[in-house]
Amino acid sequence: MMRPFRRLKGSVVTVVALLMGTVAGGCAGAQEAAKAAAGNPMIVYVGTYTGPKSKGIYMMRFDPATGKLTEPEVAAEIKNPSFVTIHPNRRFLYAIGELDEFRGKKGGAVSAFTIDPKSGKLTLMNQETTGGKGPCWVACDATGKVALIANYGGGSISAVPIKPDGSLGEPTAFVQHTGSSVNKSRQSEPHAHSLNATPDNRYAIAADLGLDKLMVYKLNPAEGTLTPNDPPFATMPPGSGPRHLAFHPNNKFAFVCGEMGMTVTSFAYDGTRGALTEVQTVSTLPTGTAPSDKYSTAEVQVHPSGKFLYVSNRGHDTIAGFSVDGQTGKLTPIGHTPSGGKTPRNFRIDPTGQWLLAANQGSDNVVVFRIDEKTGALSPTGTEAKVGSPVCVKFLTLVP
Repeated sequence: MMRPFRRLKGSVVTVVALLMGTVAGGCAGAQEAAKAAAGNPMIVYVGTYTGPKSKGIYMMRFDPATGKLTEPEVAAEIKNPSFVTIHPNRRFLYAIGELDEFRGKKGGAVSAFTIDPKSGKLTLMNQETTGGKGPCWVACDATGKVALIANYGGGSISAVPIKPDGSLGEPTAFVQHTGSSVNKSRQSEPHAHSLNATPDNRYAIAADLGLDKLMVYKLNPAEGTLTPNDPPFATMPPGSGPRHLAFHPNNKFAFVCGEMGMTVTSFAYDGTRGALTEVQTVSTLPTGTAPSDKYSTAEVQVHPSGKFLYVSNRGHDTIAGFSVDGQTGKLTPIGHTPSGGKTPRNFRIDPTGQWLLAANQGSDNVVVFRIDEKTGALSPTGTEAKVGSPVCVKFLTLVP
């Protein structure tokens, strides 16, 4: 189910509570994180599809002062660790294994690793089933008690408990989605593509490409349960194919990229009820460019300042940029930047807000862009790293 993508210095380091990808807290928290990250070394972990050019999870050292990367090296050898996430305590990393079979049964796996605080290297602790076929997503809740899984192939989601030592237990929750949507070739059945805890950690939202819905669940991390919310879902425009979701730092808005429709939709978020209300849907393509079966979005991220939003366009091979109105949640296009390769999948903005790293699955490279913090414009820096079939990029900030 391929969905079309070093060496560290030996000084003693401790892991800081800084990781882009999970928004917990408001703009002030993002500003504090950026301040703490400035000038400190970072590790970049890259999840991949394994093959002739990739052996598993890679890591590089990243200099936030210059935007430079060291040569990639293997952090852990493992099959198809396409999507990775880091525990809130920054001591553990979890990776989805896109496998056809695990422990003699159809379905994929999720793997738990310890992070060496000196080298950044990963050591496998254990693996567990994701409960369904074709897993594509893993994220931790804010307390670090549960890993949230989306199984694209099986159209299901699950919660896998995280033990105090960082290892994984057997799934404690499994929800099979049902239904379909308007595109008969791709939406004849559910395809859960991501599962995110809300900023207050009270709910979990699953973007289901096959249903054109955002399914909302009450989240109990201590018990590892997912219970349908009331209201149980929000709808996306028919045929849009919701894929990934990102919250604004003010926690009032959420943004969802439509993989099939080449769109991004902004929602107002009511944290008291776990309810999403559509504000606006805009195209991620330049004006006059029609959607095509050759195009699809892959990732959506909000700048830590909250002023800008970015979406990756596969096939078109660009990163689309938007300015964000923090009062209304509305988006205004600011431009399209070539991704520096083919088939841009996940990308990540570094904790300082100065850089964007794009993983180009089709051209086996991770490319560094500078972000203009006044306009949101992206500029290629000329720095890139060769990594086979990169899918996911995650930062970990270190302090001496």
